Amino acid sequence: MKAAPFGPRWLYARLAQLLPEFPNVALCVAFSGGVDSTALLAALARALRGRARLRAVHVNHALHAGADAAGRHCQRIARHLGVPIKVLRIRVPRARGESLEAQARAARYAALARELRKGEVLLSAHQLDDQLETVLLQLLRGAGLAGIAAMAPLMPFAAGWHARPLLGRSRAELEGWVRKNALSWIEDAMNADEHLDRNYLRRQVLPRIRLRWPGSAAAVARSARHAAQAQRLLAALGQADLERCADGAALSVAALRALGSERRANALRAWIDAQGFPAPDARRLAELAGPLLAARADANPLVAWAHVVARRHGDRLSIDPRSTTSALAELRWSWRRSRELALPRALGRLALRRDKHGSIDLACLPEELVVRWRRGGERLRPRAGGPSRTLKALLQQARVAPAERACLPLLYARMRLIAVADRWSDVSIHAQRHSKARARIVWRRA
Repeated sequence: MKAAPFGPRWLYARLAQLLPEFPNVALCVAFSGGVDSTALLAALARALRGRARLRAVHVNHALHAGADAAGRHCQRIARHLGVPIKVLRIRVPRARGESLEAQARAARYAALARELRKGEVLLSAHQLDDQLETVLLQLLRGAGLAGIAAMAPLMPFAAGWHARPLLGRSRAELEGWVRKNALSWIEDAMNADEHLDRNYLRRQVLPRIRLRWPGSAAAVARSARHAAQAQRLLAALGQADLERCADGAALSVAALRALGSERRANALRAWIDAQGFPAPDARRLAELAGPLLAARADANPLVAWAHVVARRHGDRLSIDPRSTTSALAELRWSWRRSRELALPRALGRLALRRDKHGSIDLACLPEELVVRWRRGGERLRPRAGGPSRTLKALLQQARVAPAERACLPLLYARMRLIAVADRWSDVSIHAQRHSKARARIVWRRA
């Protein structure tokens, strides 16, 4: 059965399939100004006609001379469509050994994650040809099933969701619709740079593939869906094995050893992903699944990658961020003299703000506070009548990102932990009804 032509009606029906609460959901379109995102934003604006909260975000990477002009073009198109738009100007960090393409993508998604509001759905205009390119690039990089499964139509993202409703439509279809509706678009100057892998594939390789195999995009998308199904089965198996191997937040070495080598590696991948850490490369995963587990119990071996370290202590395997703050000296804060404290290494500023509804009683604070960073074993009592809680358990329950855990400034009254940045405070400093001077802690991140 032939698919309905692309347009507002088709897009409305597709989003209703993807999003159970549609159209009663906030939508944010990642709008580059290219033909694909122009088709998405324009068709969506016409489909909704004010029936849902819709806005657009344009990310300016500032990587070429026309970047600012592209931002202004996006603002004009959004105004024409009656859609609010925000331009995010970012800086792309340059790390040795990383491609500019990968770094720009990582910086863009980080900016979009910070911008996305709670429960909001980010919509991006990835389409059928993008899926073909992604699968082929993953194959050329030696990716496993998760990589070959490529882009999912819907997945959790930051404080909300990321949906790709156009994965079943081709670039040619979208361009035809944009032309028919007399809409203008821009071409990113970087799309002509064939030093970038995706551009080389798109401009030099795929035209020849399509000449020989005209249906290649749809066929490869089908393979990606099969890979995604197989990956979900592996994830379910990994979760079942993790439940058998769990020792609190750590894993039992004896239980891991009892698994076959393939299941052991699969369980370790699932565990690392569940903790919110990046996956290790194949060599380091092999070290985790083999030599580290086979070492003597008193050897305390470790395997490190990215900003992560996995350590074995006896029969327990644990994983933590490699702290960039462990070498920082503690700070002394005479808060009555200065209500703000600058933190080192671009970690921002701490402040005590007077607030008649604040949760902290200033009379309970000593004249001098001490600021430290995580070392392990920290505890506080965040709720009156409740038990003392470990900071590790609070962070896991709140799903605080591993990179942020190491940066959290901890406030001490002498040797007692009384506050964790602006997230939790100990009952010993909580304001009561009779408290005369109240305040709240504010951590202004850099």
